Amino acid sequence: MGMKLLEVSGVSFAYGKNPVLNDVSLELGQGSVLCLLGPNGCGKSTLQGCVLGFNKPSAGSIALDGKSVGEYNSRQLAGMVSYVPQSHMKTFPYKVSDIVLMGRTYSHGLFSSPGADDELLAMQTLEKVGLEDFADRPYTGLSGGELQLVLIARALCQNASLMLLDEPTAHLDFKHEINVLSILAKLVKEANLTILIASHSLNHPFYFESEGIDVNVVLMDNGRVLQIGRPKDVCSRENLFAVYGIETRIKEHREDGKNRYYVISWK
Repeated sequence: MGMKLLEVSGVSFAYGKNPVLNDVSLELGQGSVLCLLGPNGCGKSTLQGCVLGFNKPSAGSIALDGKSVGEYNSRQLAGMVSYVPQSHMKTFPYKVSDIVLMGRTYSHGLFSSPGADDELLAMQTLEKVGLEDFADRPYTGLSGGELQLVLIARALCQNASLMLLDEPTAHLDFKHEINVLSILAKLVKEANLTILIASHSLNHPFYFESEGIDVNVVLMDNGRVLQIGRPKDVCSRENLFAVYGIETRIKEHREDGKNRYYVISWK
């Protein structure tokens, strides 16, 4: 793991009197992937909200590039961290290029407009996600997979070092899920992007690992971190039974000289 881009140390958080995170610690190096795994309500999205500065921890600290999140103003933080939500309500029929350009909003004053450089960057990011031909289409007419790629392009347009994704493939079919994962893997390898992804898919970290990416898993339950480490170590039969109550096995598949792993349920 390279330089520590994100450091979470002993973070706790509660909504009113309801504790959601309890003494959570983790770190993430530049150009690597960290997958947050765990059941609904375990604190994955809340933790991402803390990193984004939306949630204020009751204890502990969060640092980006060695500096406390609280020391960044909103514009500075937007230049450090981008976010791709789990779902998005499509409202007005903006052009795809306009949606992507919204990723540059933070870098301008309240009444200023994007310039030629911003428009060029928007087109370049659309090209990175394979949607350069979609620039003039109304985004309200996109499929779920296409919309997700547009939201990733919008996040990329921020030029932030760290991208947070909350269940980015939750509503996608198999083809679009693999397409999104493939593009994310490519961005990590070619653009040195750093990713913190919350996911329900136990096989997402194995996908990144099979692509030669430095990936670790954070297994969470009831607001606590149970274990952090390599996918094969953390997604063990014992750990997954403890968290989900389901018998699983890690299966190994060797093809083209490579070992690939994936989790299956076992009845």
